[in-house]
Amino acid sequence: MNKYTDLFIDFDDTLYDTRGNSVIALRELFEQSLLSRYFVDPEVFYKAYWEANVYLWGLYAKGEITRDYLIVERFRMPLSKGVGIDPTREYCLELSDRFLELCSCKSGLIEGARDLLVYLKGKGYRMHLCSNGFHEVQYKKLKSCGLGEFFDTIILSEDAGANKPSKQFFDYALQKTNASIATTLMIGDNYSTDIEGAMNAGIDTLLFKRWDPTFQPPRPVNYAVNSLREIMTLL
Repeated sequence: MNKYTDLFIDFDDTLYDTRGNSVIALRELFEQSLLSRYFVDPEVFYKAYWEANVYLWGLYAKGEITRDYLIVERFRMPLSKGVGIDPTREYCLELSDRFLELCSCKSGLIEGARDLLVYLKGKGYRMHLCSNGFHEVQYKKLKSCGLGEFFDTIILSEDAGANKPSKQFFDYALQKTNASIATTLMIGDNYSTDIEGAMNAGIDTLLFKRWDPTFQPPRPVNYAVNSLREIMTLL
């Protein structure tokens, strides 16, 4: 695998424990915003939030909804499960701002993330972070977890004008980094956005099967691992 010089690496839930950090932040938000006034069982709110979040991010990745719609609806949808609450746009935006602030100060990483980046940096790879996350939030999270120093380039969908898995995103990333398709590898945990998107752009792929080690990709990937530490045996 010495042919690779450039690594495109997903951030959320590949290196940064977005799910784990968000679980903590969501519970803090519930308590600070006194949402127990509307939910006897907080699990009703949490479950509805995650269902809405997964659904809306899926639509956002495909370009079917806007960022503003996602920000409002991912709180309006779960809040609508409460009793005696009117989830106005203004209130949803207020909760979103609080939530993103709570999230962005969390430092939790996926096991082995820092060790992997130290290893890859020592090997001389150029590393480029590739994310659909929001501009102001991603830079705060990078600062909080201390991984920013490892990346030569930060590629965000808002800069690219398109989300992963769009070919436009990966074409922009290649142009921005001056990387060659033949010597670039995409590493990510999400098959649909990270891996299939890179495949469609002609880029080799490494799937981090964080969520389900038994997952069989619909299309063959170049490499697959069940932990970040395994990547050090491949690169």
